[in-house]
Amino acid sequence: MYKIQTLNKISSIGLNNFPRDDYEVATDINNPDAILVRSADMHGMELSASTKAIARAGAGTNNIPSAELAEKGVVVFNTPGANSNAVKELVILALLLSSRPVVAANKWVNTELAGKGDEIAALAEKGKSKFVGPELKGKTLGVIGLGAIGAQVANTAIALGMNVIGYDPFLSVKAALSLDHNVKIVETLDGIYTKADYITVHVPQTDETKGMINASTIKVMKDGVRIINLARGGLVNNADILAALESGKVAAHVTDFADEDLMKNDKVICMPHLGASTPEAEDNCAIMAVKELRDFLETGIIVNSVNFPRVTVDSAIPAGGTRLCISHKNVPGMIAKFTTILGDLNLNVEGIVDQSRGDIAYALIDVAGKVGDDTLKTLEECEAVINVRPIFA
Repeated sequence: MYKIQTLNKISSIGLNNFPRDDYEVATDINNPDAILVRSADMHGMELSASTKAIARAGAGTNNIPSAELAEKGVVVFNTPGANSNAVKELVILALLLSSRPVVAANKWVNTELAGKGDEIAALAEKGKSKFVGPELKGKTLGVIGLGAIGAQVANTAIALGMNVIGYDPFLSVKAALSLDHNVKIVETLDGIYTKADYITVHVPQTDETKGMINASTIKVMKDGVRIINLARGGLVNNADILAALESGKVAAHVTDFADEDLMKNDKVICMPHLGASTPEAEDNCAIMAVKELRDFLETGIIVNSVNFPRVTVDSAIPAGGTRLCISHKNVPGMIAKFTTILGDLNLNVEGIVDQSRGDIAYALIDVAGKVGDDTLKTLEECEAVINVRPIFA
């Protein structure tokens, strides 16, 4: 029986994919095998030694100390692409809101025209000229980051009649194949900044990307540029963008990360991190997170981890055999050590796969027959081994 702890409310559509006979799922649970989380801050949280994996029902994992957990052999998963359609739709809305001052117009109608009765229609016609804004068609959209979300945004913008340029130094083959052929890829960020009428950012927040939209980068942008940030709040330097809004360099800014100073500016539309706030996205993220945990716990394979390598195998665990899941430091000679130990005990190895990611490596070794506790202990005591988990067929 596997024990799963949930730190936030997780979609029941996803949780129903845990077989009831094999899994216990609850918020209050002792010694969980794995944890499902959405936004709960796990920095500083003490985990039970039984915890083998954490799945974030969403793409970002800033709320999880992934690097620290890798050193302890705890695999952290995320769910890239599961909420991409929800975020894409909100980005398209943000583009429209940055162009057409609908929010301000609605506020004006509700405040200035309230109580005017039969005069409302005439007053509305007279006052509507205050809320003129440009169309998207024919304008140039710069998309920074062409992953699951950025690619969908680019394709939808093409369908809306926009010219789209994209930048992504790590563009995957899968993402490239998904892009509309009319999307033009540029080699530098300046290729976006100098040409785009609208810019939308879809990259993770790292040391390299934090504050990437700042006074220096804004300076090279077109006058009147409109900037959308529904990715991570720290990607935009708020003080710099407020100064650019004041000067008119930036015409509008739409962000999914509310901030006291931004909220005071009429040219900024702040939302409360709504990107993935649709029932469909929550269901999709939960379904993917549950599958990742089940695959890992039941077969040892790792897909969509942010701190461990991707490791998959096509074959099932040998009948009556054992699959050894070994987390270890990425140093030479580890596989030789493992096979020597198993060979000395007359245990036949039927398959090995070992992959690394930075300083961390992970091996799946299929062995004919059941591996006993003494053998597991010997493997665990090998220098540079982090942990060993057996899965018995």
